[in-house]
Amino acid sequence: MLYRKYRPQIFAQVVGQEHVVRTLKGALMTGRIGHAFLFTGPRGTGKTTLARIFAKALNCKKIKNGEPCNECDSCLGANRGNLLDIIEIDAASQTGVDNIRELTDSAAVSAPSGGYKIFIIDEVHMLSKSAFNALLKTLEEPPTHAVFMLATTEPHKIIPTVLSRVQRFDFKRLTPVQIFQKLKSVVKQEKVEIEDEALRVIASSSDGALRDAEVSLAKVLSVAGSDRITVELVVKILDLVPTAYHPEFFGYLISGNKVSALDFIQKMHGSGMDLENFAKDFLEYSRKVLMAKINPAVLVSLGEELPEQHQVEGKKLVKLIQLFTVARNEMKTSPIIQLPLELAVLEFIEYK
Repeated sequence: MLYRKYRPQIFAQVVGQEHVVRTLKGALMTGRIGHAFLFTGPRGTGKTTLARIFAKALNCKKIKNGEPCNECDSCLGANRGNLLDIIEIDAASQTGVDNIRELTDSAAVSAPSGGYKIFIIDEVHMLSKSAFNALLKTLEEPPTHAVFMLATTEPHKIIPTVLSRVQRFDFKRLTPVQIFQKLKSVVKQEKVEIEDEALRVIASSSDGALRDAEVSLAKVLSVAGSDRITVELVVKILDLVPTAYHPEFFGYLISGNKVSALDFIQKMHGSGMDLENFAKDFLEYSRKVLMAKINPAVLVSLGEELPEQHQVEGKKLVKLIQLFTVARNEMKTSPIIQLPLELAVLEFIEYK
């Protein structure tokens, strides 16, 4: 898988989390190492990757400017995944108190190398309440050689007493531009011929998760083979809605052309397109139109492309977003999948 093959091995290779990287490198360079860290944020944004790089750097024998050397025995062992100083567990499958007691017992024993003993607990929110309580005692009075690194997508499920004992780092969703640049680098190294617009479609469809984008790219490469990869091929392989559909449908709505709008929905349904995905992406497009109307600089600062300009009142635009938000939710239970969209079209066009 591409996300494994091109997983960052040093801080400089990490995309989009500069605020976290800067703090972690600062801790390494000053020697002020905390005993417990919490990495939280959306999936696929680099939480586990950064935890592994930081863990590797803690025991690196030739660390320079906060970066691990990837040459010493400790770094090489960490890269292979067989370094005894780094213990990684998945809390989704090891949720019980007995699992955590084994971990805390291990924490009491010094690291084989004589350096730090690092425990990376992924999906930590999945631990049971009793398991959290078992971990709490060690977090309160940790051995000087132990460092705990917790990662989660749902920090609200972690008990407050644990949250109060960790340094928390919130990871950001990556922008489509950041993901595009990373994918561009990957295909260059893979020596694959693919249109830039095709990469932009993959980047935009990943919802800020670089790992999801890399998984999608791997799927496209496996299906396309040696063929030159176009945006049309990517849309077909990943079952995406062509981006040109959103401004076209939007234009029918604001011009009051109910016949074309309803016919558009029927053609999409007849072609087998996922209407729920279309509704989600259309709402995102409408949000961008709204943001561009209020302050285009916001979208630019987030690395998002500006949508087409449409002549529509702000009040009507808000109403459109409200109607299609309700329609998308109702599609999940509707016996006729396209019906909520059709009703939203009619209600919006009748709206004064």
